[in-house]
Amino acid sequence: MTRTVSVGTVHLGGGNPLALIAGPCIIENETSTLKAAEALKEIALKLSIPLIFKSSYDKANRSSVSSYRGPGLVSGLKILSKVKETFGIPLLSDVHRFEEIGPASEVLDCLQVPAFLCRQTDFVVAVARTGKAVNVKKGQFLAPWDMKNVIEKVLSTGNNNILLTERGTSFGYNNLVVDFRALPIMRSFGYPVVFDATHSVQLPGGKGTSSGGQREFVEHLARAAVAVGVDAVFMEVHEDPEKALCDGPNSIAIKDLPDMLKRLKDIDSLVS
Repeated sequence: MTRTVSVGTVHLGGGNPLALIAGPCIIENETSTLKAAEALKEIALKLSIPLIFKSSYDKANRSSVSSYRGPGLVSGLKILSKVKETFGIPLLSDVHRFEEIGPASEVLDCLQVPAFLCRQTDFVVAVARTGKAVNVKKGQFLAPWDMKNVIEKVLSTGNNNILLTERGTSFGYNNLVVDFRALPIMRSFGYPVVFDATHSVQLPGGKGTSSGGQREFVEHLARAAVAVGVDAVFMEVHEDPEKALCDGPNSIAIKDLPDMLKRLKDIDSLVS
């Protein structure tokens, strides 16, 4: 049993119901972001699934310098604030630079440390010092037991509101693989574990100037993760993934989400 970590009104771990962290990979504009949040809230209410909304105001790790990165910190946080004010959904987003941490912590309920930054001690500590819940994505280059060191860095600040996210491990040229042993290993540290079902099927840089993906395997991996045991599932969703400005190939169409979530809930009920 893991400890309970609260992200706004959503409680993860500690025997609480399976939660969903979802939203478009990147904020494309205010209208589409609010529309996605409204659709997700409706789905979550119908299925009684605790929801945390995730979308990025800036993506500093795009494949190409010409790739769309988002509206930026100020405009993006304003849009996320409107999501919370309008729908009352807790917010999660990733921070990539030290100067973002303060402003982001005033809006977000959970700050996410990107996978590529999970070993950057000073950055992890600075995020943890906000006192907000911290979601650390396991680097594609780390073994699951290495995340114990990351936990200790967060705990050194007195913050024990920690989530750990599995998003696949580098397997060679433009490919990732999920080792499902990582889930119980990381949960053994006592903190809730999230499975990132959509980034786990990403093909990093697989299209040359952007990442590819295999969304047809998202549900297969999500089912396996829930069967093994996780506290939340993370999915990037979009109204029309083929037109998404970021991570379209591994994003799920919002219209396909309800049926998938019903099946994941059934599995979670069985294994719980």
